Amino acid sequence: MSTEVAVKKEYQALLTPWKIGNCEIKNRFVVTSMGGTDLFGWMERNHFDKAGAKFILEAAKGGAGLVLPGCQPVYNPMFGQWLHTNKKMYRDLAKWMPEFHKTGAKLFVQLTAGFGRSFTISEMMEQLYANKALRKASKPVMDLDMITASASPAPNRWSDKVPSRALTVEEIHKFVDSFAECSRLLKEAGVDGVEIHAVHEGYLLDQFTLKYVNHRTDEYGGSLENRYRFPVEIVQAIKKVCGDDFPVSLRYSVVSKTKGFRRGALPGEKFEEAGRDMKESEIAAKYLQDAGYDMLNCDNGTYDAWYWAHPPVYMPENCNLEDVEHIRKFVDIPVVCAGRMDPVTAAKAVSRGGIDGAGFARQFLADPEWVNKLLDGREDEIRPCILCHNGCFNMAHYKGVPNDQDLFDSLHLARCAVNAEMMQWNKHYIQKTKKPQTVVIVGGGIGGMEAARVLALRGHNPVIYERSDRLGGAFIAAAAESYKGKLRDLLTWYRRQMEELDVEIHYNYEVRTVQEFGNQPVIVATGAVPRVLKNVPGHEKMIEACEFLLSEPGAVEAAGMEFEAAPVGASKVGKTVAVIGGGLTGCEIAYELQLQGKTPVIIEMMDDLIKQKGVCLANSSYLREYFAWKKVPVYLETRLTEVKDGAVVCMDKEGKNFEIPCDNVISCAGYLPAPLSAAGKKNVQFIGDCRSVGNLRSVIWGAYEAAMKV
Repeated sequence: MSTEVAVKKEYQALLTPWKIGNCEIKNRFVVTSMGGTDLFGWMERNHFDKAGAKFILEAAKGGAGLVLPGCQPVYNPMFGQWLHTNKKMYRDLAKWMPEFHKTGAKLFVQLTAGFGRSFTISEMMEQLYANKALRKASKPVMDLDMITASASPAPNRWSDKVPSRALTVEEIHKFVDSFAECSRLLKEAGVDGVEIHAVHEGYLLDQFTLKYVNHRTDEYGGSLENRYRFPVEIVQAIKKVCGDDFPVSLRYSVVSKTKGFRRGALPGEKFEEAGRDMKESEIAAKYLQDAGYDMLNCDNGTYDAWYWAHPPVYMPENCNLEDVEHIRKFVDIPVVCAGRMDPVTAAKAVSRGGIDGAGFARQFLADPEWVNKLLDGREDEIRPCILCHNGCFNMAHYKGVPNDQDLFDSLHLARCAVNAEMMQWNKHYIQKTKKPQTVVIVGGGIGGMEAARVLALRGHNPVIYERSDRLGGAFIAAAAESYKGKLRDLLTWYRRQMEELDVEIHYNYEVRTVQEFGNQPVIVATGAVPRVLKNVPGHEKMIEACEFLLSEPGAVEAAGMEFEAAPVGASKVGKTVAVIGGGLTGCEIAYELQLQGKTPVIIEMMDDLIKQKGVCLANSSYLREYFAWKKVPVYLETRLTEVKDGAVVCMDKEGKNFEIPCDNVISCAGYLPAPLSAAGKKNVQFIGDCRSVGNLRSVIWGAYEAAMKV
């Protein structure tokens, strides 16, 4: 990393040291916890987790001052183990800590009481819970009655079939004792501090503090003092066994931004707070400080308003900063702010005393070295996080299902859609070739460029044939909406990678058959084509989604690397626009239209919007709730039957036809693979959407794996 003198002035404040209690932190960059980066395992038997340790070490080497691993339940949801009982993993941690401390960073391990009603229930868990015999038999492996227990009986965030019961006072005391014992063992292992998770995000401890969840009448319910008693007893117990000098941070949501069960409040929306409002937070923050907490690690939200704690691309940058700076006025301990933080804005907030540290999370998954690159003036080399949650946190939920997520994804969080290597180092790594070859890549989209990047790093000679005059393919359209600056940053990064790696590119070259390349290995990355609703009369009157996104004259760059403006064609459509298809593409287009002052009307055949795997609830719930707030007309279980001039004809689930007046119609009916024929040709691989239509994660990971096979 560069010396402080060489660092750009706008980042200087983030390089100043600060203290949490008596623990000095070298800079203000904080890696906030992410599930899957745990030091003692995630949803498995507790052990010293080498993969989690590798990520923690990389983030520290990458320039972070304070690193927090993924939250560690003191009661393991799997197998029911209490975290303090496995002494060996603490000894293993103690052996590793000197290596970590060589980086100059500090480590606080985050301990959690668990999830309560926020525990992500899957369909398999619903079936397990519904069968009393299976429920009893499975208790040693997964005791759902214990895992989902809350402050009071309450509905689960994900499922109506697995309700939460109230924790007993005896169980609460057992949790408190375990927090203290785990902290003692962590201190003995050389850890610099602990963070208690969390009066934050609607997790179990937060459920005790929130009036809409906690209806207890004992010493843990009712008054503010009683509702916050659980986290207060935890810090007091830790201080008793570890001493006042051992720092204890608290993960804290300043304001809940919640209207009720499964109902969040969006930025700018007027609403009645069901959870913690600012008035209560001003009192609670001081109360928690006086109880013994040495730092507040802050954001906003609950699982019912999940997009505040896990901001998708639709949320504004620095979305929690204003509230965190406000609460900083009511405490004397350091305060960290997280949530789409921009480093320049964070540095300004530190300079004016508004916050003490800046929290960043998933950017470290996309590029663990990003802080050093930023400070070295190598911003162009930073691979950006695009806030998609496809790889790291893709718990999907929509009408009719609990958490619709593959078990493999549930057990392997903290991977990254744009960085195939992250937390997959055992199968995704650059292996130099001993036999360099020229490898033909047909298609210069993201998949083609990722394949070329990996091939070049391995020592091969990739050659891209792109039928247009620019790199990017369908991702140019995918990144087009005004709010998708992070996606445009990723496209810019890939184009620069092609330049830096000196990848040979042939523009305006349409490959019609792979046979022309003889015996050379070929990777086909030709993408997909739009599904055309040919059975709908008047379908030719519709504007295809990508056509709409790229239809603004002069807005799309030529072969250059920067977007000069969002190339969305809103000026080419009238006031009311029917969007056919309420999947992610259709909803994002409708969102863009509404932002630009249009009146979108969404028509969807399914019984919910964004009814698809891989789209995190934090992302999908934002869009669903935004459309409800803005009163965007949404027709579910509705089929398009005809497109007329000035209207569309639809059929509802009862078979009744009706017309919806509109000025234009945009088709978001999905895509179909468009591979080249490879009949009779060996050494051909198909990647991305031309193989199977997926998302950016499937494109990038598949391209990486194909490039490693050559």
